[in-house]
Amino acid sequence: MRPPSPPRAPTTGSASASASGARPSTRRSPGKEGQAKVGLVAMDHDTRTAWEIDVLLGEEPRCLDWRQVDPRRPGITSEEARAAARACRESPAFKEVMARRGIHDVSLVMIDPESMGGFEPERYKGRRLTWGTVWHRTHEGDNGYARPVQGVVPIIDMHTMEVLEVEDHGVATVPEEAGPLEAGGFGPDRAGLKALEVTQPDGPSFEVEGRLVTWQGWRFRVGFTHREGLVLYDLEFMGRPVLKRAACNEMYVPYLDSNPTQYRKNFFDWGEYGAGPLTNSLALGCDCLGVIHYFDAAYLGGDGTPRTIPQAVCMHEEDDGVLWKHNDLRRDVSQVRRSRRLIISNFQTVANYDYGFYWSLHQDGRVELEIKLTGILSVAGIEEGEQVRYGRVVGRNVQAPAHQHYFAIRLDTAVDGPLNRLVEEHAEGEQDPELDPYGNAVRNVRTPLLRESQAARRTDPATARRWRVESATRANRYGEPTAYRLLLPSTTRSFGRPGSVMARRAPFIHQHLWATPSDPREHFAGGQYPNHAEPGQDGVHAWQRQDRSLDGVEMVLWPIVGTHHFPRPEQWPVMPVDRLTLVFEPDGFFDRNPAMDIPDPAATSDHCCSPEIPGISDTRP
Repeated sequence: MRPPSPPRAPTTGSASASASGARPSTRRSPGKEGQAKVGLVAMDHDTRTAWEIDVLLGEEPRCLDWRQVDPRRPGITSEEARAAARACRESPAFKEVMARRGIHDVSLVMIDPESMGGFEPERYKGRRLTWGTVWHRTHEGDNGYARPVQGVVPIIDMHTMEVLEVEDHGVATVPEEAGPLEAGGFGPDRAGLKALEVTQPDGPSFEVEGRLVTWQGWRFRVGFTHREGLVLYDLEFMGRPVLKRAACNEMYVPYLDSNPTQYRKNFFDWGEYGAGPLTNSLALGCDCLGVIHYFDAAYLGGDGTPRTIPQAVCMHEEDDGVLWKHNDLRRDVSQVRRSRRLIISNFQTVANYDYGFYWSLHQDGRVELEIKLTGILSVAGIEEGEQVRYGRVVGRNVQAPAHQHYFAIRLDTAVDGPLNRLVEEHAEGEQDPELDPYGNAVRNVRTPLLRESQAARRTDPATARRWRVESATRANRYGEPTAYRLLLPSTTRSFGRPGSVMARRAPFIHQHLWATPSDPREHFAGGQYPNHAEPGQDGVHAWQRQDRSLDGVEMVLWPIVGTHHFPRPEQWPVMPVDRLTLVFEPDGFFDRNPAMDIPDPAATSDHCCSPEIPGISDTRP
C-alpha cells in the first residue's frame, strides 16, 4: 500500500532539494534487488511547508513515506541564494543605503546570503531568514571580494524573498585597491620556470570498473553525496577490511570579531549549503597533474532539476618519496624503495573560500586525509590608521578577521571485520625508581574507551596521545588485537565565551575525537538540520548521552580536524594553500612491514644509480 501524498506537492520553481537531505546516500530497499531508496527534502515556499520524502527508485519509482519538517530548517540552496541577492539589488531600501556610499549602480554589487547562525532577531521569529555580506565591483571583471562594503547588512525572508530591513552601521571607506587574480595582474609573470612533465608511458597502476577501484592491494568504491561531496566506501587492504565509509561530514567556520558586519559569521558549510552543489569541475594540468581518472558527480538542484558535475572527482598516482631505506655500511649495499600513493580528491568553493579534500592511500596500508585551504579571505573594511583588534590588516582599508575552520570527519570503522573497539594510548614516564634506576624509562599506557561517556577526547602532544581502533575478533601473532592507529596532528580549540552562540552552536568542536555505535538515524556530527536550529540541540554530543557500549560494536569515529587562522598579509588577495592532515595507519594489523614486496627501483628504472666515493670503505666500522 502506498503512503499518502503530501497535502500539496511541491511544484516546479518552488521545489527545493535541500543540502540537508534526509538520507546521506541511496540505500538498497529490502527485498528489492536492483532498487534503491533515496531520501529527499522538498519545500513549497508559497505555503511555507517542507517535507522529508523517501522514494523508491527503479522501473516504477514511487513515494514510500513523507514527513513534515520545520520549513526554516533545510539548507540554503544556490537558487535561493541567487534569488536573495537579486531581491537586495531590487530593494529601494538597499539602493538607498548603497547610495550613501556613492554606489549607484547596484548591478555591480555582490551579496552573499549567509545563514543566521543562532542570531535570528526575535522580531522575525518563525521566518526562514538569511543575511547578506556585501561587496562592490568597479566593473564586471573586478574581484569584488577585495572591496567589502562595511556596515551594510540586509536581512531577507527566504520564503517571500522580501528584504525585511537593511542595517546601516555607518558609512565607511570602500577599499579602492584592486585584487586581480588573473596572470599579469601584479606585473609580468615570473620568468625561468621550466616545463615539468608527469608521464606514465605504461599507463596507471590502478584499475577502475564503474566506481570500483583496485590499486596496490587496495580495493574500494568512490561515491558522492549532496551533503558531503566525495565519499569512499568499503576500503580493503590486502583483502582485509579497514573502513566501511570515509568522508568529510561537516564543516564549521566561526569568525572571531565583534564587528557589526562580522559577529554573525559562523557557518555549517555542509549542513547549511551542501558540499555537492559547491563541487568544482576539475581541469587536467591545472587542478590535476599526471595520468588522471575522473569521476563525474550528480546532485539535485534547488529547483528540483538534476545536475551533473563533469570531472568532479580526480584520481591519480603520485610519487611520494622514499618508502623505506637502509644503507649497509659494512657491505657497501643500499636498499631503498620509493613510495607511491593513490590520491582521490575533489574541491568545493564556498563563496570566497576554496577547500580541497585529498584522500591518499599508501602502499604500507596507511590512509591519510589532507585538507587544502585556499581562495580569498573574508574581509572587512576599515578606515586608514584604524586599530584592528581582532584580525590583521592585509590591504589598504582592508582587514581580515581571525577565524577558525573545523572539519568533522566521519570514519565508519571496519578494522579486520565489523566489530571494533576504541583504545586510547599515551606515553608516561616510569615513576618507580626500582624499575627505572636511570630515569629514562617510558611506558606506553593503553586505556580502553568502552562506553560513549568515555569517548569524547582531546589530543595532547605532551603525552603523545593517540587512539587505536582494535578488532574485537582477530589478533596478530604477538597476541594483540589487530588494529589501526588514528593520529590528529591538526587541531585547535574554541575560544567562545561560555554561553555564547559560538560556544553553544557546534558542540562537536569542543573535543577532537568522538565515537559512537553505528546508528542509521545519526548521520551528521552537527545535526541533521543546523540551519535555524536551537544552538546545540542535535549532533554527536547529544547522541552520546545515551552512553551506549563501544565494546565490540559497529563503530563510527568523528575526528575533528581544525585550525585557528590568524591571517597574514601574504595570504592576500588570494591565499596560498594551508594544509591540515589526519592519519589512519596500521598498528599491529600486520605482523611485519607490509611494504617489503615493493619492487626495487634499481630493477625498474634507469635513473637509480649511486656515485662511487673513493675511500669511503676506510671510514666504516
